[in-house]
Amino acid sequence: MAEALEDGVAAELPEPIQQGRTTGLLPRKVKPGTDDMTQGPAMSRDEALKAIEVGIETARDLVAAGNKVLITGDMGIANTTASAALIAVFAGLDPAEVTGRGTGIDDETHARKIEVIRRALTLHQPDPSDPIGVLAAVGGLEHAAIAGFLLGAASLRTPVILDGVIAGSAALVAKAIAPEVLAACIAGHRSAEPGHQAALAKLGLRPLIELDLRLGEGTGALLALPLVQSAARAMHDVATFDSAGVTEK
Repeated sequence: MAEALEDGVAAELPEPIQQGRTTGLLPRKVKPGTDDMTQGPAMSRDEALKAIEVGIETARDLVAAGNKVLITGDMGIANTTASAALIAVFAGLDPAEVTGRGTGIDDETHARKIEVIRRALTLHQPDPSDPIGVLAAVGGLEHAAIAGFLLGAASLRTPVILDGVIAGSAALVAKAIAPEVLAACIAGHRSAEPGHQAALAKLGLRPLIELDLRLGEGTGALLALPLVQSAARAMHDVATFDSAGVTEK
């Protein structure tokens, strides 16, 4: 089952059901986009909490519908910037170490991107021991929703395959809220973004595939799904030496 959660899009999207057919959209808007993190918080603490709750709700709905494994994806504009800011805070690294080129920006734009993150971190002085505060200061609504999605899935003992750098940064938020969430997380792949490698290292997760993907929207996690399904079937269906009557001889 594929669902798209709309919690921060700066537009009015189609209704979830049109002409008797589902659009796959879940309209749970918290606000139409985040604010400029170099001028003030990206969102209020209450908005961050509400977006987390939206993610928890969505995970619970999908599990209740019978899904045995969940996959993260995202759609955002310039959200690798907010992701790099989150990773810099939670991994304790300089923005230059975790800020990549996103869709392929030039050197000048890349330098400006790093400077934007530095300005935001200098302004807010985010404290990694206060993950909601960090999220509100420099995160995005999608990061909050994905963090909640992971928390909701973990509470129901349902595995989640993580996509790229946005999901990795959101997982750092979720881990800071409840470290036990990592038991439900599977790193689908490692993207070309340097921040993603730093996030996975901090999370202690080993990616299943590495194809230098940049696209996002859940594609890397989806490519890893057959590996997870095959592993589960091997554990469940393949005979052990004992059950097959194979001895040490």
